[in-house]
Amino acid sequence: MKPWDGRFSQKTKEIVDKFNASINFDKRLYREDIQGSIAHCKMLVKQKIITEEEGEKIIQGLNQILNEIESGKFVFKEELEDIHMNIESRLIEIIGDIGGKLHTARSRNDQVSLDVKMYVKNQTKEVIDILLKLINAFNKKAEKNIDIIMPGFTHLQQAQPILLSHYLLSYVEMFKRDLLRFISLFERLSECPLGAGALAGTTFPIDRFFTANLLGFQSPTNNSIDTVANRDFIVEFISNSSIAMMHLSKLAEELILWSTFQFDFIEISDGFCTGSSIMPQKKNPDIPELIRGKTGRVYGNLISILTTLKALPLAYNKDMQEDKEPLFDTVDTLKNSLLITLDMINEITFKSHNLKKWASKGFSTATEIADYLSSKGMPFRNAHKVTGQIVKYCIESNKELFELSFNEFKNFSELFEKDIFDYITIEAAVNRRKSYGGTAINCVKEQIKKNYLFLKEYSKSGG
Repeated sequence: MKPWDGRFSQKTKEIVDKFNASINFDKRLYREDIQGSIAHCKMLVKQKIITEEEGEKIIQGLNQILNEIESGKFVFKEELEDIHMNIESRLIEIIGDIGGKLHTARSRNDQVSLDVKMYVKNQTKEVIDILLKLINAFNKKAEKNIDIIMPGFTHLQQAQPILLSHYLLSYVEMFKRDLLRFISLFERLSECPLGAGALAGTTFPIDRFFTANLLGFQSPTNNSIDTVANRDFIVEFISNSSIAMMHLSKLAEELILWSTFQFDFIEISDGFCTGSSIMPQKKNPDIPELIRGKTGRVYGNLISILTTLKALPLAYNKDMQEDKEPLFDTVDTLKNSLLITLDMINEITFKSHNLKKWASKGFSTATEIADYLSSKGMPFRNAHKVTGQIVKYCIESNKELFELSFNEFKNFSELFEKDIFDYITIEAAVNRRKSYGGTAINCVKEQIKKNYLFLKEYSKSGG
């Protein structure tokens, strides 16, 4: 039986039931739906809209349904469309017509808005907790590998030597921004939709502040029309997730490159790799590749939800049923990607010998020569040109900068003194970069300390 049967003289066609149904995916909202219904019931009792005895029976029935769902005994019916009607129908089966009183003073429009908002709120909190763990893992990894020198790259070309710890902390900064975005979203999820009705509120003397408080919200929403139309929080969750996945994908790409025979910078634990069905020697970085690939589906979900909501007239439209699948897929993809990255980074091994060996090649300390000449009074642009000539000479002579003799340096400028050799070691190049945020070891140690304070602050506040 449909909740609108009184208006219709013909049954809904079977193909329409199938096309219209969302129960196959929105059943994951059952906890939020039941929690919201219990709060709504308590408010109806408090306001004397239903009796205490009726309220007790409704709540007992809802708790029974919760147990049935979680024990796998509940039968979801496609003809009942969604999670709301499946639960309400079963409630009436259990306690009789009293169950029909639960829907007094609410609509499925404010009900689904509540369910999805509570779901996003819960998932946002979980993402915040995982990001805190991921930031901590990267910070600890940096601390453990504090003095390993590696080549830094721009354009994927050898640039300057840096500390591996400094590199790892760059991802800490990315994940900190992700964390703050989700915390900001969590703060905007503080208004309760329940009580907005279909779009105009209700004639019943409800107490929206009471239900908001019961459900952990700070206050009810301010405008009933906007309440049932609003899915900004879904867009924002998927948008934040897209940025976080972009960061994970950047990391994944580098792990894939670094694990190749050509780079040989890292060893990814066997537990995160697979082999080949034909080539016995292969060890494939499947997990980073999957993270890189799954980033695209989250981007697709963002475009999907934006397109669905574009130009929708107020207030509720059935199009909005299409908001859940991209949301649910994004939640699963992001959380799984974050968790597996957390495990993978904890077990990764950095090959310090290879990192250091390649850090000293490719004329990576050429900038030190230009800075040296500049510090001796030569205009930097002139110093840049002279250093370029030295690099050209090294290429033609098949030498690295540190292999040049003092006389060879003198051929390019009288400003060179024997202390030039102290400048062009990779250790010196790293540790002279003491500007705030630089790669010098003391700067890195200071940043690690600040990150622990950041973690303490946001862990204490629960995000």
